[in-house]
Amino acid sequence: MKSDLEIAQQTKLIPIIDIARTLKIPEELIIPCGRYKAKVSLKVFDQLKDKAAGKLILVTAMTPTPMGEGKTTVSIGLSMALNRIGKSSIVALREPSLGPVFGIKGGAAGGGYAQVLPMEDINLHFTGDIHAIGSAHNLLSAVLDNHIHFGNKLNVDEREIVFTRVMDMNDRSLRNIVVGLGGKKNGPAREDGFMITAASEVMAILALSESIDELKERLDKIFVSYDMNGKPIFARDFGVTGAMAVLLKDAIKPNLVQTIEHTPAFIHCGPFANIAHGTCSVVSIRLSQRLCDYTVVEAG
Repeated sequence: MKSDLEIAQQTKLIPIIDIARTLKIPEELIIPCGRYKAKVSLKVFDQLKDKAAGKLILVTAMTPTPMGEGKTTVSIGLSMALNRIGKSSIVALREPSLGPVFGIKGGAAGGGYAQVLPMEDINLHFTGDIHAIGSAHNLLSAVLDNHIHFGNKLNVDEREIVFTRVMDMNDRSLRNIVVGLGGKKNGPAREDGFMITAASEVMAILALSESIDELKERLDKIFVSYDMNGKPIFARDFGVTGAMAVLLKDAIKPNLVQTIEHTPAFIHCGPFANIAHGTCSVVSIRLSQRLCDYTVVEAG
């Protein structure tokens, strides 16, 4: 029996520009990331504003296992089946996180003959969105520590900082750490920690935002810490959210790929369901609904 990787590598892919043409997306709104991946400009919504939304099919499950449940595989298979019987369908999925990919769960691009491709790229760095999210998140963390170092004008209570750092990997030794060691020039020292990037509030915000303006508005409201008087301090108070949004200017655009049977697929954002809404981006779902009759999306 062939492995998932063997099946994926033996599949002849169609250039992503041709996939976009089947969806009638203007070529000038396609931003290729190599031959088989592309981002789609949000300007595409201007072209589709008068088009009615198609039906939305949600695939979910409630019996989690360390190996996953099969939501992605079922979603891909269902979307391909709808296309086979003459319906137009797109599958919209979350982007895999490197933590689970290199853990017991493995990849998150489907399995067998129900996969999204190129599987190796999707499961690894893909189009760089998760890296951008991590950079934007950690920029706020760095600005916070810099603010404390240079006088702490906002009177941040270092014991009440709730905004930790992120990285896209499982590393339990970094869950609880001390930063700022090495003397006065590197301090002050304080407790901190890392969580996985998919659990970042910035990830959830990006997945919910439908424009750069909305993205900035939501970033402004990130709760960072309390001050010495117990008053909440937000990201907007550090004047950094414009810079965070710049780091996310390309990440907000949905990613277009294809299944083994060349069914179009959008893979964009990946907030965890145990701490956020647990599905792909709003823009990828809304775009799919305006490009086909049946959008299949997984969540949970």
